[in-house]
Amino acid sequence: MLLSLSQWLMQMEPERLGFLRVFQYLTFRAVLAAMTSLLIGLAFGPWVIRRLTEMKIGQPIRAYGVQTHLGKRGTPTMGGVLVLIGIGVSTLLWFDWSNRFVWVVMLVTFGFGTIGWIDDWRKVVRKDPEGMRSREKFLWQTLIGVVAALYLAFSVSETSNLRVFELFLRWVESGFSNALPPRADLIVPFFKTVSYPLGLFGFIGLTWFVIVGASNAVNFTDGLDGLAIMPVVMVGSALGVFAYVTGNAVFSRYLLLPHIPGAGELLVFCAAMAGAGLAFLWFNANPAQVFMGDVGALSLGGALGTIAVITRQEIVLGIMGGIFVAEALSVMLQVGWFKFTKRRTGVGRRIFLMAPLHHHFEKKGWAETQVVVRFWIITMLLCLIGLASLKLR
Repeated sequence: MLLSLSQWLMQMEPERLGFLRVFQYLTFRAVLAAMTSLLIGLAFGPWVIRRLTEMKIGQPIRAYGVQTHLGKRGTPTMGGVLVLIGIGVSTLLWFDWSNRFVWVVMLVTFGFGTIGWIDDWRKVVRKDPEGMRSREKFLWQTLIGVVAALYLAFSVSETSNLRVFELFLRWVESGFSNALPPRADLIVPFFKTVSYPLGLFGFIGLTWFVIVGASNAVNFTDGLDGLAIMPVVMVGSALGVFAYVTGNAVFSRYLLLPHIPGAGELLVFCAAMAGAGLAFLWFNANPAQVFMGDVGALSLGGALGTIAVITRQEIVLGIMGGIFVAEALSVMLQVGWFKFTKRRTGVGRRIFLMAPLHHHFEKKGWAETQVVVRFWIITMLLCLIGLASLKLR
């Protein structure tokens, strides 16, 4: 919005208002987006926490869980709305409204946030321990993921929505041809020219898996004070670098990455997400004054997955978000092994002391802050490895 306003003002008074050209610089707007979302979060955080407390939206704690967590019962949850407010306002202020990629990421983010809001509301306000049923939640996640995947399948190779629509019509007229341009291939990091053509249906399937999988993986990780939000900030910031590079014709050609026109504008969204995440961490650091809830975890995970797809860095997301992957795999392995052994022997057995993985280490005797900080350090290392893939090819 402010970009368009500055352009209009410069047209009116080009000599007096020439200094507004600084708003044309993507990096400048990204810095301001981060600052804006950070200040919004810090300013409105106390008010949001008070409102959640007044509404008695307190976090329920499982009696069979880690005993040290029982003291957290009643801490306000659904604090992810604070992150979404910061992201939404800051992004709308500083990004180019004509950019279709940012709109797609915003729709996925707030769509998944709505799912999380309904789930949290049913759990906390209606006192329904199951919240939104797994099948219902998965259905809505799949619907949003498939719609986003279908649009992105045609938009990564085109520069306007009109061209995307024309490409979609040609696809229908061709009898649903499965071919896609090379820039939609799956890129293997650390290799110069290794990529795999996915085809349309492969692209849609992979995109759905990355968006929905990242959303649920972040949700599994959100179990300790500050554990999920800092890795989101780090991974999101690293993806912002990839977005800037793929959106720049010179940098992408030099670094042997596909040039995706318009992808660079996602740097503004990533910066806003980083600022909003740091503001939330101010209140979520141990001992937490507020928890993120599904409304924050699902939306932020969906945003990371969508950005990774647009920048064609799905595998790199898996590397940098290794903590999210490990947390999700620990739950899948625990549940799968328990069901398998119970069916075979009549007694269910577990691989971990408790899942997700962070609870396993708590059961092993690690303090909560030890688990959180060590997971942060691991994520920082993994993000550096992911960023190294820009040049190591």
